[in-house]
Amino acid sequence: MATKKTKTEETAAAYDDRALVLELVRVGEAAAIAAAKLAGRGNEKAADQAAVDAMRTALNQMNIKGTVVIGEGERDEAPMLYIGEEVGTGSGPAVDIALDPLEGTTLTAKAWPNALAVVALAKRGNFLHAPDVYMEKIAIGGGYPAGLVDIDRDPVENLKALAKAKGVPVEQITACILDRPRHAELIAKVRASGARINLIPDGDVAGVIATAEPDTGIDIYFGSGGAPEGVLAAAALRAIGGQMQGRLLFRNDEEKSRALKAGITDLNRKYGLEDLASGDVIFVATGVTSGSMLQGVKITPQGILTETIVMRSKSGSVRWIKTRHGNGK
Repeated sequence: MATKKTKTEETAAAYDDRALVLELVRVGEAAAIAAAKLAGRGNEKAADQAAVDAMRTALNQMNIKGTVVIGEGERDEAPMLYIGEEVGTGSGPAVDIALDPLEGTTLTAKAWPNALAVVALAKRGNFLHAPDVYMEKIAIGGGYPAGLVDIDRDPVENLKALAKAKGVPVEQITACILDRPRHAELIAKVRASGARINLIPDGDVAGVIATAEPDTGIDIYFGSGGAPEGVLAAAALRAIGGQMQGRLLFRNDEEKSRALKAGITDLNRKYGLEDLASGDVIFVATGVTSGSMLQGVKITPQGILTETIVMRSKSGSVRWIKTRHGNGK
């Protein structure tokens, strides 16, 4: 005879991503507002910690049984939102959380554009549990044949394939690359091909998303950045369409050990988009400082203004939400 479920168990089993959207938007808004209050003050750690504290508080008000699978580091780095931390009231669906409370700590400290508060949510097991190591990445927007670009091909081959698919010369292709010394050879190859490069100082989640947004002028993303940011970017592309591949990069045996501890046995695996993020995914990003995708937080006499983009893979919907938070809250 089957055992009858309690109301708590029935609630925990239910997963309605649409019902969770607005609550997750509030999480992004809270982190962005907290970080923005420290924008331009030159203190990266303080801005990041403010965003972490605000995001944790907001997540713990959600009716979810959440586990942070992409977070701010290992457990011994608390009080950051660490990998494995449980969040939410514990009375709702079991979900995995991928987050970066402040994507662009340097951008915020210097009041530069494109800093974001980012959080994504999916059913348990739908995000790659990526360790905090580097990941080589390549991404393009939607509407192209599968496998048009490949992380194992020479960058120039990928540029030529994309240009051919778009029906334009390579000179009209713009690549987005993090401005880092490690990318010197990649940058030289891309420029030698005739393609343009948009070098960004930080924030490769926004860089990957830009490939799927026509107004940005970005056609392809190349290079290595954080693996956690790669999972977050994949969550966004799952909603808005696009192609992405990633491969973990290890600098030493300690990083390899962390990957094995996270359950990754093939250290050279090439991950596709759905290997990184699958199922019904919600992705939320709130602007901290104004940039190409979102307006940053503005503090006015009438209240605090925020702009958030929220994406759902199940419906393919993308919404921009502008909010005025009255009384400075």
